[in-house]
Amino acid sequence: MKELLEFVTSRATSYLKEIQHRRVSPSAEGLRGLDGFSEPLPEHSTPAREVVEILDRLGSPGTMGFAGPRFFGFVMGGALPAALGANWLASAWHQNAGLFISTPVSTVLEEVSLKWLCEALALPRECGVAFVTGATVANFTALAAARRAVLARQGWDVEAQGLFGAPEIQVVVGDEVHPSVIKSLGMLGLGRDRVVRVPVDDQGRMRAARLPRLDHRSIVCIQAGNVNTGSFDPAEAVIGAARDAGAWVHVDGAFGLWAAASPHYRHLAEGFQDADSWATDAHKWLNVPCDSGLAFVRDATQLHGAMSLTAAYLPQGTHREPSQWVPELSRRARGVEIWAALKSLGRAGLADLIERNCRCARRFAAGLSQAGFEILNDVVLNQVLVSFGDAEETRRVIAAVQQDGTCWVGPTVWHGRTAMRISVSSWATTEEDIDKSLAAMIRLARAPLLERHSPGKGDVPAGDSIVER
Repeated sequence: MKELLEFVTSRATSYLKEIQHRRVSPSAEGLRGLDGFSEPLPEHSTPAREVVEILDRLGSPGTMGFAGPRFFGFVMGGALPAALGANWLASAWHQNAGLFISTPVSTVLEEVSLKWLCEALALPRECGVAFVTGATVANFTALAAARRAVLARQGWDVEAQGLFGAPEIQVVVGDEVHPSVIKSLGMLGLGRDRVVRVPVDDQGRMRAARLPRLDHRSIVCIQAGNVNTGSFDPAEAVIGAARDAGAWVHVDGAFGLWAAASPHYRHLAEGFQDADSWATDAHKWLNVPCDSGLAFVRDATQLHGAMSLTAAYLPQGTHREPSQWVPELSRRARGVEIWAALKSLGRAGLADLIERNCRCARRFAAGLSQAGFEILNDVVLNQVLVSFGDAEETRRVIAAVQQDGTCWVGPTVWHGRTAMRISVSSWATTEEDIDKSLAAMIRLARAPLLERHSPGKGDVPAGDSIVER
């Protein structure tokens, strides 16, 4: 085992060094190499070292450079060194983070981390917290608590009685609601098409004056960080109206909620702390390895009631039992990486990470604007939308940037306009990376017609998508 882990360390170290300089997306050759995995189930065993060698030789060239400094396609941070190291050690520990009695270290690290997280994000310290896979499941988990609370007000126990014959719930969302919220509502039986949509302004912010009539049967979902523009819904106005009506307010803050950790940007998150529940991702702006989301619920009893389970063979102790707060029973120890990231950064380091990324986003916007291209959004956080002309020309530039490999960006459609969407979220990104990426974007956007039709290197097409949540 020692020799194998040393071999893995050597391979992983080489990969992380190479990813700083290689093309961000896999080359055509790298993608073709993945065909080497397609084989019948082996009849005989393969030595572990050989398995790792094959995985690295065939797999590493086929990876997207999330771990590098110039991936800007989605809000996807890299993995901080401490968080990556903690991930490796936690994998060696091989803890199933369900019960304190079976995994005391992972339980304690969750307990410590949830206190730190509430402090960093300016959320109530009494919150119940769920360590889940990502913002989709975080939204699902928090909205399950909301469903429970809203139906309990009407005398209905949804966990015991289900939704057959249950009182009606009104769900209100902004017109720019993220699809993960809609998916969560569908999984909860609240319906994807039954939501009431509130019009938004030119930055995707909910128009509070257009809220429908609310009451104690209502759940209102607002955004901290629009996925395209980075803008924030008017929390104080919306939450004030909801409070007066007795409605529940849920915040989808997959990345924007982290603005609360920055003295320079926390004004954007003002008022959001008055909501009832929140969802965010640690693998976005906290830069821990993927598969790490967080759900917070002000009334911890509602989260516990929605997620708890009872079984004679699962002993419950005096510590917080992780399995009583999340959808899963068996799961990996995500709190280990979150603790490591927060311990390594501290309050000042976390703020600096957020502020550096936002400065880099503004540098992108300024450079592209000075080059004559149109910035479509107010760059308030780490998101930039740019148009290079009509839809066809913008799609061409995006495809050319992806094919070039200097950096990776993706497409979006914003209020009828096709745009390049730039998200800056990694601890590893420097101003030098921004300048290098800017130079490539501008060069490719200005490429003469002859160059535009020259044979390419092959890449992931501009229209393809990679799951972000």
